[in-house]
Amino acid sequence: MNDEQTSDPLSRHAQDVIARDKRHVWHPFTQHATECDPTVITRAKGASLFDAEGREILDLISSWWTCTHGHSHPKINAALARQANEFEHVLFAGFTHEPAVNVAEKLAGLLPGDLNRVFFSDNGSTAVEVAIKIAYQSWVNRGEKRPILLAFDGGYHGDTLGAMSVGRGSQMFGAFRDLMCQVYVLPYPATFEGDDLVNEREAGALSSLEAILTDRGQSIAAIIIEPLMQGAGGMCFCRPSFLKRLVEMAQSAGVIVIFDEVATGFGRTGTLFAHEQAGIVPDLICLSKGLMAGYMPLSVTVARDGLFDLFLGDTFDRALPHGHSFTANPLACAVSLAALDLYEEEQTMARIAHINERHRATMEVLAARPDVVKFRVLGSVLAFEIKEGGAYQSEQSKALRAWYLAHGLNIRPLGSTIYLMPPYCITDEELTRAYEGMIEGLDRLASGALSRP
Repeated sequence: MNDEQTSDPLSRHAQDVIARDKRHVWHPFTQHATECDPTVITRAKGASLFDAEGREILDLISSWWTCTHGHSHPKINAALARQANEFEHVLFAGFTHEPAVNVAEKLAGLLPGDLNRVFFSDNGSTAVEVAIKIAYQSWVNRGEKRPILLAFDGGYHGDTLGAMSVGRGSQMFGAFRDLMCQVYVLPYPATFEGDDLVNEREAGALSSLEAILTDRGQSIAAIIIEPLMQGAGGMCFCRPSFLKRLVEMAQSAGVIVIFDEVATGFGRTGTLFAHEQAGIVPDLICLSKGLMAGYMPLSVTVARDGLFDLFLGDTFDRALPHGHSFTANPLACAVSLAALDLYEEEQTMARIAHINERHRATMEVLAARPDVVKFRVLGSVLAFEIKEGGAYQSEQSKALRAWYLAHGLNIRPLGSTIYLMPPYCITDEELTRAYEGMIEGLDRLASGALSRP
């Protein structure tokens, strides 16, 4: 890689966009007092973004894990255009339309058991909000009061109030703790390649679950987990056998099980849905991100038939009082259906298996380095830890992120965690470029030569 890539001055157009952005825009997860200027993106194609100067940037985190089949996919573009020529939106209370029915029917066919009832919302956080409200009100409708939710240390489920409550174990929401729901946080048995203590950690986590079920079981409405992989918590993996035992214990105690597959769904973990690897059926599942292939906001909360039936009655007070202005937006539904069809048309799961093989080969190279530890690969995700890498948004992680971006790689460390989660369309040549650049950045960090441009 060439440091001359960073020396070209910004065009007048890019300077103008940045100046107006800095005057008016509040960005997510950003400390504006210290953050560098944002990069102006003008187009995207395949696995790549292109900035205002025409520079290519490999999107190695799939634009916050949303882009599956690649940017600006022609078949998805065509589906969006067709739907726009018919109608763009209609309220979803008292009306329906075929794009939404098609998506709901498709998902019900892909999901196991009686996960048949699809509630549409806008994003992963709202999908979790809906799941929490369904779980809580289902007990109200049964005439029981169950105010407690169970979640896991390091879990992250979004930034709305209920999602923050069950994500309090991520340590990101301290300012809002007084507003949160009643949640008990359980230990999470994160594991990695060559982990000799995983059995001990799993036993401890299950023992903690058993204790709270025994002590407060009749007060617990639901338990929520990101199956197999905590995303924002640092790409922390757990084993399918642990997940299976967890669900069996919770459901045996009558506790509703919520799977947050916002990040893990649609192939990220090597199967279409992560829970397939454990062979179990949750009571509620939250889906977003890959559902839309990175195009626009849409999410679903899918419930088992029995939960839906608890909301039926002669009066509205048994119904779910929740909705969004853009619930089941037809444009989004048309895009979603096209994206789902591509898994078969483009043999996407085979592409994911190939990415997994390339990741594993690279993991063996990384294992020889003294400065990185806890290597792990799951589906299209490669992750590891930098020794003494610092917390989220530490100076070290920001310097490494900036160096990668300056050299054409969109890699965004989560504190000490470095990870790749590329679009499934990425080529072998692009993967090689990604691995080489990732390792060069580590070399510079290890030598002390890394500085923010």
